[in-house]
Amino acid sequence: MRGHLVSRTWQFDPTLYAPPKYRRACKYEAFVPDPLGRADLQFPAELMGVVSDAERAIMRLNAAQRPTLAPLSRLLLRTESIASSKVEGLQVGVRQLARSESRMETGGKPSRTVQEVLDNIAAMQLAVEEASAAEPIVPGHIAAIHARLMANAPNPGIAGAVRTRQNWIGGNDYNPCGADFVPPPPEHVGPLLDDLCAAVADDHLPPLIQAALVHAQFETIHPFDDGNGRTGRALVHIILRRRGLATHYVPPISVSLATHREGYIRGLERFRMGEVGSWIEYFAVAATRACQVAEDYLDAVQDLSSQWRSRLEESVAPRSDAAAWAVLEILPGYPVLTGPVAVSVTGRSKAATYQAIDQLVAAGVLEPLSTSRRNRSWEATGLLDLLERMESNLPLRS
Repeated sequence: MRGHLVSRTWQFDPTLYAPPKYRRACKYEAFVPDPLGRADLQFPAELMGVVSDAERAIMRLNAAQRPTLAPLSRLLLRTESIASSKVEGLQVGVRQLARSESRMETGGKPSRTVQEVLDNIAAMQLAVEEASAAEPIVPGHIAAIHARLMANAPNPGIAGAVRTRQNWIGGNDYNPCGADFVPPPPEHVGPLLDDLCAAVADDHLPPLIQAALVHAQFETIHPFDDGNGRTGRALVHIILRRRGLATHYVPPISVSLATHREGYIRGLERFRMGEVGSWIEYFAVAATRACQVAEDYLDAVQDLSSQWRSRLEESVAPRSDAAAWAVLEILPGYPVLTGPVAVSVTGRSKAATYQAIDQLVAAGVLEPLSTSRRNRSWEATGLLDLLERMESNLPLRS
């Protein structure tokens, strides 16, 4: 066991709105993990080979020179965020999310679930683009990621606030007695977070092992009242970016974790029981699988982009500096596009951008999503089909 159990008593609460059996005092045991510190971990050569394969896969994904790098990078980060939300049971398809987001840009309101997924995308972006560059990482950086994630939560008071009460996983909603897992009592959380941040800054372990350990330790600490899983998976990408493995593309590890959710949960349980090597192997295999999916996806998007270019050339043959080419280049990052976004991202004039959109519609590259002249949006032909197949771990080419 990587830690120890502490016995606690849940106090009788006559005011609790619950069935009488849940108001009674009861005993429970909370798990306090060992600090990560500079643990002297020794792993067999076979496991180190699996880890090396995963790290090479991440580097290979990031080393390939692809046109439209920024849009593809944005789309992979979004895919990782959507899958990370899916692990927590937030079921929003990529098509639903993209269309909801475009409606928001013209004044529409998203559903609560869509808003939660969009907040996760924003939190992941904050983690990868800002927190990964912080020196040193401190608990406040993690709290900032959590605050962005929970910005529109039903209880906004929990956003960015390290818990001051006991939480638990499974069991009933009223007390931790009989729960599947009880994280450390609140007085242990602060020191454990300080140790975790020190582990994020320490580079004596291979990057993938470091990411696996930090993630599992964070999930064990469970320092927030809600949103721990999504925040913990963002930490993985902070480490991969800081250590120079994922300099451009986020490997969508959560796609694999969401597809094999039960194995993911078992892996975290094994980590707590001291089977650290088993957890690292599971995590490394998930990372390798994610990179394979991402490479296939990026290649498929490039093929699709080439088809778009051919269609535009055959249909309109605009000049090389025409706005239509600028709009086409951003499409991999914006599968559903609105006019204001196209104007903002391309930097072209409103008139030139809308003329470009009309040309792309005529070429079959964009499809109008409504016949209204107000609040219009367009879908990039074929792109969301690829995204849906990637999210479901289906082959990208039939």
